[in-house]
Amino acid sequence: MKARWLLLVHQIPPKPDYLRVKIWRRLQRVGAVAIKSSVYALPPGEARLEDLQWVMREVVEGGGDASIVEARFVDGLSDDQVRELFQGAREAEYAELEKELAGVGEEDASGLLERARKKLAEVAARDFFSAPGRERVEEALRRLEARAGRAAAASPRGAPVLALSDHRGRTWVTRTGIHVDRMASAWLIRRFIDPRARFRFVSPRSYRRAPGELRFDMFDGEFSHQDGLCTFEVLARRFGLQDPALRPIAELVHDIDLKDARHGRPEAAGVERLVAAIAIAHPEDEVRLQRASAVLDDLYELFRRKRS
Repeated sequence: MKARWLLLVHQIPPKPDYLRVKIWRRLQRVGAVAIKSSVYALPPGEARLEDLQWVMREVVEGGGDASIVEARFVDGLSDDQVRELFQGAREAEYAELEKELAGVGEEDASGLLERARKKLAEVAARDFFSAPGRERVEEALRRLEARAGRAAAASPRGAPVLALSDHRGRTWVTRTGIHVDRMASAWLIRRFIDPRARFRFVSPRSYRRAPGELRFDMFDGEFSHQDGLCTFEVLARRFGLQDPALRPIAELVHDIDLKDARHGRPEAAGVERLVAAIAIAHPEDEVRLQRASAVLDDLYELFRRKRS
């Protein structure tokens, strides 16, 4: 029978004290729930398996022991009860965010708006079973946007537009195992920003930046998530790319990567499956980029012709 859950079974040594807290916080960020004190669950999926593998690695490097198990609950907890654990955890996070948004005055709305969007996107990304609190928070955000005003909500914050001529023939670096945002960002860089771009796909743990390299979709990178935008959107904004056919692609990448359904693109589910298929079939990042670039070229042409 097919496994319905991924379980991380781990044992953490009593020292150092911070390791237990570090692992607990890491598990919270990926959306895992505790089945027992040392057993955490996630729904199956490639991305969630990778999340648990990183946690397992941190446990082992800290002197502990961990295993990842594909499992079905035969007796005791039912699948419905496990799903309720996930919904309860996300409901608590939504309630906290809803409380933060309540009673915000008009003068404070603009400053809170992007931070609230980012927090909602983070919680929604680990809301695997659609906790009802998300709808309440989205409604609270719509009220906040109204108080902030349309102009404030849509204002182009951030640094001035960058000159394309200063970013040609560069080496662009991102994390290995590229997925939708990194695939699309690399395509955008090579097609619209730096036609002579060279790419390096690196492990963040061992990477050391060389002079002149530009990092994207990486922690502390020059171009990464900002103001509730994915890296693709940040690149387009920072370089002032105004091509109308890029907008629906940016919305697609945003909806798939941040999982907040902000734009509600009807093509998102199909493109997400296609990206997952590329990732599963091709472990090499250069090949993934080739395959994804062909898809993005065709999508761009589709949207360009629709616009015209």
